Amino acid sequence: MFDRLQAVEDRYERLNELLSDPDIVNDSKKLRDYSKEQSDIQETVDAYREYKEVKAQLADAREMLDNEKDPDMHEMVKEEFNSLKEQQEELEERLRILLIPKDPNDNKNVIMEIRGAAGGDEANIFAGDLFRMYSRYAETQNWKIDLMEATPNAMGGFKEVIFMINGQGAYSKFKYENGAHRVQRVPATESQGRIHTSTATVACLPEVEEVDVEIHEKDIRVDTFASSGAGGQSVNTTMSAVRMTHLPTGVVVSMQDERSQIKNREKAMKILRARVADMYMREAQSEIDAVRKSAVGTGDRSERIRTYNYPQNRVTDHRIGLTIQKLDQIVEGKLDEIIEALMLEEQASKLERLNDDA
Repeated sequence: MFDRLQAVEDRYERLNELLSDPDIVNDSKKLRDYSKEQSDIQETVDAYREYKEVKAQLADAREMLDNEKDPDMHEMVKEEFNSLKEQQEELEERLRILLIPKDPNDNKNVIMEIRGAAGGDEANIFAGDLFRMYSRYAETQNWKIDLMEATPNAMGGFKEVIFMINGQGAYSKFKYENGAHRVQRVPATESQGRIHTSTATVACLPEVEEVDVEIHEKDIRVDTFASSGAGGQSVNTTMSAVRMTHLPTGVVVSMQDERSQIKNREKAMKILRARVADMYMREAQSEIDAVRKSAVGTGDRSERIRTYNYPQNRVTDHRIGLTIQKLDQIVEGKLDEIIEALMLEEQASKLERLNDDA
């Protein structure tokens, strides 16, 4: 572990040199990349330097403890030694956690796509409930919600809703929502009081900047068409709706939420970039996933990850076996208990793998 920490500190010092190099200062991409890399390892370097300082103080205290003859002074040094020993152990544990590989997307905004799946109208109503739940949680974090595309269902909810959550670390919290969500409850339309089971799927994609994934104009086909649905006089009169197809991957995005074709293009491009990056990432990860699954699931959207049981006021996350009897609070956006449990499980799993590889 300490060889790795020393390598991180050496890299930090090298980055200091690079960021002072005039050639780097004049190269905006390298300057941005190196600055981000340095920022990412700053906490680890600070903790490692603190650890080395405590270790040096501990060595001095141990020497004093061996040589001190005065009983009162010996007791005082012993207390200091024990305090330093405790600090050292705490810093070692913190450093182990800091060495866990971080998801490079954690600090990004997140694009979320919710679709009603099995269960007809009730599935679409449930999709709307999930959208409301996530929106309320985002509000508690002071994150901004930008609705990008929505297809409402006549009975309520959405057949599909796509939205972006803008906020530092949004993806780090919402990435665990990838997958199929199941609801068990008596629908409002059920006259016999029978419990129905329905599902909705959730996809969470980190927002991808142009510099993160290269998409060439020649690889995109753009079709325009008249919007359909709510939109006033512009409906079926202006070619404001946009359909983008990424030819190499076959990824298609349609956008008609805005009356302006330019704005629809901008929104469609954000979603297209995120979906293409997600596809490439999944392809690159597929070989690893075949050998070793993550403790919190594969992130596959067909994987059932959670059940919301209304009659028993119960939510169960199947990936970590967590059951909470607070469904009424959770659907109001109080997701912290679930998200923190998933984060801790992932952290423990990564730490275990790190120890195995050491």
